[in-house]
Amino acid sequence: MNVHEYQGKELLARFGVGIPAGIAALTVEEAVAAAKQLPGPLYVVKAQIHAGGRGKGKFKELPADAKGGVRLAKSVEEVEAFAKEMLGNTLVTIQTGEAGKQVNRLYVTDGVDIAKEYYLSMVVDRGTGRVAMIVSTEGGMDIEEVAHSAPEKIATITIDPAQGFMPHHGRAVGYALKLTGALNKQAATIAQQLYTAFMSLDCDMLEINPLVETQDGNLLVLDTKMSFDSNALYRHPDVVALRDETEEDPAEIEASKYDLAYIKLDGNIGCMVNGAGLAMATMDIIKLNGEFPANFLDVGGGATTEKVTAAFKLILSDPAVKGILVNIFGGIMKCDIIADGIVAAAKEVNLQVPLVVRLEGTNVQQGKDILANSGLPIVPANDLGDAAQKIVAAVRKVS
Repeated sequence: MNVHEYQGKELLARFGVGIPAGIAALTVEEAVAAAKQLPGPLYVVKAQIHAGGRGKGKFKELPADAKGGVRLAKSVEEVEAFAKEMLGNTLVTIQTGEAGKQVNRLYVTDGVDIAKEYYLSMVVDRGTGRVAMIVSTEGGMDIEEVAHSAPEKIATITIDPAQGFMPHHGRAVGYALKLTGALNKQAATIAQQLYTAFMSLDCDMLEINPLVETQDGNLLVLDTKMSFDSNALYRHPDVVALRDETEEDPAEIEASKYDLAYIKLDGNIGCMVNGAGLAMATMDIIKLNGEFPANFLDVGGGATTEKVTAAFKLILSDPAVKGILVNIFGGIMKCDIIADGIVAAAKEVNLQVPLVVRLEGTNVQQGKDILANSGLPIVPANDLGDAAQKIVAAVRKVS
């Protein structure tokens, strides 16, 4: 789950992290009121969408030479003008794709006199089971280019969660950022605060870009992106309350109601699989046979008829889907239960596209019998390779 910049900053402030004063706004009037509450005379008006690259982004509805989604305003009147241009319009960035995202919220912050910009982020390194703290002296909008062209300017500090953040980690951050004296100590402190927030909130990613050194010698978090481990959200109802469903795919929101792991993709073959690894293999073999998956969909280990029906409806909500491949290995989930769900779902949604089903595992013969006796044009498959070949052939036949 992701949150907006202003929400992330509010969460970090609980842990003592220094952030500039700022106020969120949903309307032009609220943006103006926010600016009047800030010290000024400089203000920053920032579009709030769940995507990076806002500063270099472009609005679809505005001229090509219009400013992006992060703008410096020198007066309250400019704040008002920028808010009118940004709210309700579609911002396209390198991370949104061509469709872009509509701006429904703004964040008006106090201007900061910047002396230097740095980069600091944390992610879970699943290979080592540790937290990777990534820092660079080259913060700002071009950090992706730095990673590509000058990787030596990026340092990674690994932290064992069993040990926690230690003084030497703080010193390593200060050294990597080439800071001395009071700034070095500030860097160590803010790194510890960010680590504490990362662990306490069950984040899976926390990015500060930029972390800035001000002209008066302080370090402030100027921008942040945060995402959270969905499996740990039950521990954080305060974080769940920050969810902005307008930033999410409606199909993925619907999937979450049934505990389905669903991600829309760009292909034409819908997939319903149990188990993330098997789902990935299914998508790979579809591509190997010359077509592309329309989604990742893992129904999990305890699917009911209701859950399978919901999965079918999700797949068919995508108009690009020209056929469906069901690939189930019955372990905890029994094949006959899945077969009942497939038949019920196919009848309820009045299935009009080819359906290929491969079942294996617990109660597999009972499952196959249910499908064979359903009276529906369900194509059985002997194995995954056979299933992929059959669905690809069927899709090409109807295309």
